[in-house]
Amino acid sequence: MKPAIRVENLSKQYRIGTKARPGSHNLTESIVDGASALWRGLTNRARGGDGADSFWALKDVSFEVQPGEVVGIIGRNGAGKSTLLKILSRIAEPTLGRAVVRGRMASLLEVGTGFHPELTGRENVYLNGSILGMSRQEISRKFDEIVEFAEIDQFLDTPVKRYSSGMYVRLAFAVAAHLNPEVLVLDEVLAVGDAAFQAKCLGQMSAVARAGRTVLFVSHNMAAIRSLCQRVLVVQRGSVICDTNDVEAGMEVYATENGRVAGDVWDAPAQDANKPLQIERIALHLIGKQPDHQLKLAVRLRSRGAHRSAFVAADIQTPLGETVMQALPTLAPFLNGGNHVHEIDVVIDLPPMIPGRYTVSFWAGGHFSDTLDHVDQRVEFEIAHSPTAGRAFPHAGDHGYIVPHSRVSKLATRVG
Repeated sequence: MKPAIRVENLSKQYRIGTKARPGSHNLTESIVDGASALWRGLTNRARGGDGADSFWALKDVSFEVQPGEVVGIIGRNGAGKSTLLKILSRIAEPTLGRAVVRGRMASLLEVGTGFHPELTGRENVYLNGSILGMSRQEISRKFDEIVEFAEIDQFLDTPVKRYSSGMYVRLAFAVAAHLNPEVLVLDEVLAVGDAAFQAKCLGQMSAVARAGRTVLFVSHNMAAIRSLCQRVLVVQRGSVICDTNDVEAGMEVYATENGRVAGDVWDAPAQDANKPLQIERIALHLIGKQPDHQLKLAVRLRSRGAHRSAFVAADIQTPLGETVMQALPTLAPFLNGGNHVHEIDVVIDLPPMIPGRYTVSFWAGGHFSDTLDHVDQRVEFEIAHSPTAGRAFPHAGDHGYIVPHSRVSKLATRVG
């Protein structure tokens, strides 16, 4: 059987640091620009490198995907995941190598991809179907399913330029998933939309996979990767560093190689004068023992000039970035602007938790759409002992991360 996707020695180089001068159309400026470009090229060759004005978003990537496989692609922002999908979707051309896709492909790479802003939702459904090579009759047979899934029936004849980002992505996903592509390519489709929409997306993606379609799925949502994917590619700095059918092992490589976890103390690498409020230090202390642990975060923040009064929040997560719980000590803003250094303690009463490593992300802002600073998974702690140790059925990882207190009362026994 021929692979649905074949990628051979694929590389993509981008040029950076060169700008076209507005209005630079006269002969003198053209000669100067040309001479500068020639000098940069000669200098780069003499140094034996690609030069500071270029970088490789992808470097010598090779893999195959068989028909019917559901493959997750994970990696940090900037690792090259989206560039790879753009080349597969024929939006970008590779610098070296080649990519072959067999069968009809539908892509959802970013909000509104493939939509014409002046056309209505109805017209864009037919436009996208036509791009996929479908006849009008084929699209019409799927039309009601698409509209029902996207939940935009009352805005169907409104130009999509007036849609919210949530409406855009609902319609785009509905079109991509319902028009029977052989290959479905999705980039962070779950990043937009509420929980109910995300659940619908996961269900539809599962249905597409069960129907034998090939799916490439880029996401930072490790729970979605775990539930949907049979295989994982881990991308780091433009290269595939892990290709495995053991999804858990692949996610562990992602967590380890990207250095998401530090220790129990984190210091900002430098002061950032562009941040009106900067988190400079987090020191973590785990106090007590199961099931009565307390987590203390000693945090230093620096205010520079005027900013909105802020409050803080802490997310407790697994090393893979799955949020276990959030601590929100107060909704009353208490960090005021000015030239101040704020020293605060956040004390969290932890519920009984299963043994393992956990990370903490810390946030400060005026409200949830006004982030002033955020530190992502730079301190960690370890729960060493199970709160159910010695029992016949100790709490395990597939039961969740938190062990709830529970009780049972026997009300009656009857002879039936």
